[in-house]
Amino acid sequence: MSGGKALEAEAIGHEDDPYTYNEAMGDVEATLWKKAMNVEIESMGSNKVWELVDLPEGIKPIGCKWVYKRKRGADGKVETFKARLVAKGYTQKEGIDYDETFSPVAMLKLNMWHLVRLLRKFFGSGSS
Repeated sequence: MSGGKALEAEAIGHEDDPYTYNEAMGDVEATLWKKAMNVEIESMGSNKVWELVDLPEGIKPIGCKWVYKRKRGADGKVETFKARLVAKGYTQKEGIDYDETFSPVAMLKLNMWHLVRLLRKFFGSGSS
């Protein structure tokens, strides 16, 4: 493979990471994938990511899937196995599964007087 092709493959990612649970369990390193999944589940439990509740009648639960990734060092050798359990949120329908969305946004509030003082201090000014 030429140098350009090798860089392209590195930039895209490694094709040898499992795409499904069955692929991970069929992988020669299945025990390491199982350990990574257990670490993820334990982390979710200790961080109280979810609360187990009874499913309301007529409501379909949102599915989830595992995402697997081998983390490699600068030399290309595998350093860790990561498994993330992610919700299939793309199956939700507005007005049925949710009514509103929330996205945390950091807002910087700086009044004009402070901005002018900061700019004068930084760039210098004949008067203070």
